[in-house]
Amino acid sequence: MSDSGVPADNPTSLPATEAAAPAGAYRVLARKYRPNSFEDLIGQEAVVRTVSNAFDTGRIPQAWILTGVRGVGKTTTARILARALNYEMPDGSVKGPSIHMPVHGVHCKAIMESRHMDVLEMDAASHTGVDDVRQINDSVRYAPASARYKVYIIDEVHMLSTAAFNAFLKTLEEPPEHAKFVFATTEIRKVPVTVLSRCQRFDLRRVEADVLMTHLGNIARKEGVEVEPEALGIIARAAEGSVRDSLSLFDQAIAHAAGLVRADAVRQMLGLADRTRVIELFDALARGDIAAAFAEFRDQYDTGADPVVVLSDLAEFVNFVTRVKIVPATADNVAFGETERLRGREFATKLSMRVLSRMWQMLLKGIAEVQGATRPAAAAEMVLVRIAYAADLPTPDEAIRMIEQGGGGALPSGGSAPRGAPPSAPSAMASAQSNYSAPVAMTSRGSTMSQPSMARPQPSAAAAPQPDPGVLKITTFPQLVALASEKRDVMTRMALEADVRLVRIEDGKLEIALERTASRALVSDLGRKLEQWTGRRWTVVISNEEGQPTLRSQNEAIKNERERAAENDPRVQEVLARFPGAKVLEVRRLAAEPAETDAAIEGAVEPAEEDDDF
Repeated sequence: MSDSGVPADNPTSLPATEAAAPAGAYRVLARKYRPNSFEDLIGQEAVVRTVSNAFDTGRIPQAWILTGVRGVGKTTTARILARALNYEMPDGSVKGPSIHMPVHGVHCKAIMESRHMDVLEMDAASHTGVDDVRQINDSVRYAPASARYKVYIIDEVHMLSTAAFNAFLKTLEEPPEHAKFVFATTEIRKVPVTVLSRCQRFDLRRVEADVLMTHLGNIARKEGVEVEPEALGIIARAAEGSVRDSLSLFDQAIAHAAGLVRADAVRQMLGLADRTRVIELFDALARGDIAAAFAEFRDQYDTGADPVVVLSDLAEFVNFVTRVKIVPATADNVAFGETERLRGREFATKLSMRVLSRMWQMLLKGIAEVQGATRPAAAAEMVLVRIAYAADLPTPDEAIRMIEQGGGGALPSGGSAPRGAPPSAPSAMASAQSNYSAPVAMTSRGSTMSQPSMARPQPSAAAAPQPDPGVLKITTFPQLVALASEKRDVMTRMALEADVRLVRIEDGKLEIALERTASRALVSDLGRKLEQWTGRRWTVVISNEEGQPTLRSQNEAIKNERERAAENDPRVQEVLARFPGAKVLEVRRLAAEPAETDAAIEGAVEPAEEDDDF
């Protein structure tokens, strides 16, 4: 069943049956203020305009199908259609269907009370079979007893069985001229397309919260009930666009308050957290004040607030602030409280869209976690921690800009770092040069080849002068590779080692030759990254010269030479002869041995403890 409401200034607002109600009998607001005409429908202007034009031009179809969520007025609209089709004045002044019904006609009262013999209502949820449809097919052939049209109103029509729908098709396509059909459903997708193609479809939309708020205020004045505007806004938002739900909640709120309907009482009735306290919790999270957020959440939890409801209200406010940031006029909606609108504008100005989006994502995931947690309060607190610490992390491009500007620890505009968080590390550019070692000479059997040292950063002495934080000089190729490692740019480091042959390098200029496997964008990417890492512009050019072998080739050559030298050692050959199938896997230099000492052999060959060379 679907209901809508009536404006307060309409003289035909109250149904004619109200006077006939037994003395002392109470009718709920959802029934008492059910609309009687198209003028009384609220929030369905598009449907009213289309039906009005159809009636004025005489283009009345044989069947309508009304769809929408619960409580937006589907069944009520069907009854008003039946009344308009059969509108007739006692003096005979109205000769045909009309949507202009200023007063009740001959059939109006009986139709609106669902007791007219020519307007038959059927609930498809309890009459789903083909036999029920056969009865309609049999009765549709007979002319109406007193009205102009026979009108069949079938509520929740999607509940009919497949056989019942099939039995309806022929009658629905070619009904007698005196028969009209009005279907109502909340599940339009479950209705067969063969039925939809024979009907005119009308989608009844959700009623806006401000329209519901005005409607409830009119009813409150007619009922003589005092109510706070904020309480009406809470009820209107809780109804989610359903007029019947809003009237049912308002009815309950009146009984709950037993006098003035206050916003606090409505929140308590609905189990909602205080909106002001939700805003304070949001403010604490936006400032990164986790201690204040914990205290506010615990206060709400101790007063009986459900952790899931608190997070849901918080997510709703995040959505509100986001909408205000995109469409500032959203804050003018009177359905929201004054505090909510003022603070919403304030947060929309201060917070970036990135921050709001991350908060929404974390809350959406956090609500699901809290719902399935054995300790919801603890789970909710961990969600708040994640929001405060991670919701304002800079994006990669912002982090790069921060490094370029020398503000490695500063956060971009739009948020602040969580209080109590560890201070940011100093800029890597300030100490990068002192953290890299110069190339070291590797000697094996008298041959010397240069190899880059990926040395770990060495702590500088306390008295050593600090380098200029804005300048980082790179004068050797191994320093460049080490800098890529320090920046954790694995792809660039691998490309430098495997695809680049050094021709010459000096601070600010790099001349290289490339392997065939090198990426086409390597030169431009390398120049851009060097500028970011060192704080100065670099010129990277490709030379026609052959250049030095790649670092990977140099390392492979050193490794192979060591292995050949180890295998040619008589003592190693003796060990290999004693253990058939054994081979030298790796050759390493013992840290305690001088550079001229023979390489130690590990892996498949176990070094002899009494031999000083191993």
